[in-house]
Amino acid sequence: MRYPVLLLTLLLSGLAVAAAPSDRPPDLKPVPDGAPGPGDAPPVTIKPSSTGRVVEYRVNGKLYMLKVIPKFGKPYYLIDQRGDGQFARQESLDSGLRPPMWVIKEF
Repeated sequence: MRYPVLLLTLLLSGLAVAAAPSDRPPDLKPVPDGAPGPGDAPPVTIKPSSTGRVVEYRVNGKLYMLKVIPKFGKPYYLIDQRGDGQFARQESLDSGLRPPMWVIKEF
C-alpha cells in the first residue's frame, strides 16, 4: 500500500513542478549570456607622478576609490564609503570580517 501512495505523491509533485507559471510579469527580457564585456568594467584612470602612481576608480563618472602605489612602501587605498567625497585610508580591500573556524572534531 505504501508504494502506490509514494508513486502517486511523486507523480503529482512532478506535475506541480513542471506546470507553467501563470504569474509572470508581461515584459520580461532574457538575461544576456556570456562573459562581461569591456564596457562592464568600471572606468580606471592611472596617473603617474614622481612619487609613484595613483589609480582612480569611477562609477557613473563619480570617483569612489583611489589606489595609491608609492615608489617605496606598500600600496594603500582611499575609499569614499558614504559617497560624500571624504576618503578614508585602508591598507587593503579586506573588510576584516573573519568567520569563526573552530575545530569541532578531527578524524
